[in-house]
Amino acid sequence: MSEELRLEDLAGVGPVTTKKLNDAGIHNMMDLIVRGPVEIAELTGMDADTASKIVEKAREQLVEGGLIMKEFVSARDLLKRREQIGKITTSTECLDQLFDGGVETQALTEVYGEFGCGKTQFCHTMCVNVQRSKEEGGLEGGVLYIDTENTFRPERIVTIAQAQGLDPEKILDNITVARAYNSAHQMLILEEAGTLIKESNIKLIVADSAVGLFRSEYLGRGTLATRQQKLNRFVHTLVRLAETYNCAAIATNQVMSSPDTFFGDPTRPIGGNVVAHTSTYRIYFKKSGKKRVARMVDSPHHPEQEVIFALGEAGVIDPDSETKTKKATKVTKKVAKKPESKTVSETPESKTVSETPESKTVSETPDIDSESD
Repeated sequence: MSEELRLEDLAGVGPVTTKKLNDAGIHNMMDLIVRGPVEIAELTGMDADTASKIVEKAREQLVEGGLIMKEFVSARDLLKRREQIGKITTSTECLDQLFDGGVETQALTEVYGEFGCGKTQFCHTMCVNVQRSKEEGGLEGGVLYIDTENTFRPERIVTIAQAQGLDPEKILDNITVARAYNSAHQMLILEEAGTLIKESNIKLIVADSAVGLFRSEYLGRGTLATRQQKLNRFVHTLVRLAETYNCAAIATNQVMSSPDTFFGDPTRPIGGNVVAHTSTYRIYFKKSGKKRVARMVDSPHHPEQEVIFALGEAGVIDPDSETKTKKATKVTKKVAKKPESKTVSETPESKTVSETPESKTVSETPDIDSESD
């Protein structure tokens, strides 16, 4: 497969162009498809027509090899192809019902909500679940975690893996964390991800959060157009990576409060229509006391519905499983207290008190005997 994807096999791609492409993070034909002719022309300095021809030749060769889909296919063939799309279970009945079986590959799933609603906990849980066997709802693959807010915690991965009965060390070994310090670095990480996805069998790409750095760097209305252009490039690259390499993509998004909303929920996701149109599935997380509510806001085929979930040691969990855990903990505590109370009753002090003449006289009164009869 690697021989079929070599850049040198394409007509019009010489050693000089190959070096320029490699320096820009383009190492094979798949990367050409992901980046597109416009970006190829900018990186190499070639004219747009030449870049379009190179990308078109790469696409034709990938179609012949069966690595990407043809231009025209019947709806039946498309249905068969979609049946082969992988799904990653959330380990919960409620969220699996919302996602119709799990988070899909070849799609971008956007999760937005206010702080503390469970977005990062959901991402950590999916980092563990994607490594499960296919029989258990996983894809037996690795994870690329793009951390833009320094919220990734390996200790949390260990806790979730142990709660699910998995080996924490193996789980951690299959997670590649890339800490992004600015929006340009965040984009560079994604552009260089093609080789890593193939070598490490990456089946899940997480961007937590996708919009945070763009939001903090481009302030004010004067920079809004530039911010949206760069953000548009990032989310589209993320979608093309998911489609080309058959992996799932999850992007968390921040929110803002809309002051002109007089009725209903004023919470709005950041990124505007650029992110809204690019995301395949859009999920809204919100707090509801100690529980959490997940609502399917936008989807090509899922119905718009809400489910209730909770957060626990195993990550995202069903709300009833949290109740069962609490009841089991209370029963364990009561059982543990019984020997302690027995020991106290047998102390010399309590024994001396029970044998006092006064207490003995009370126990032998006729009234007490008549009540026991």
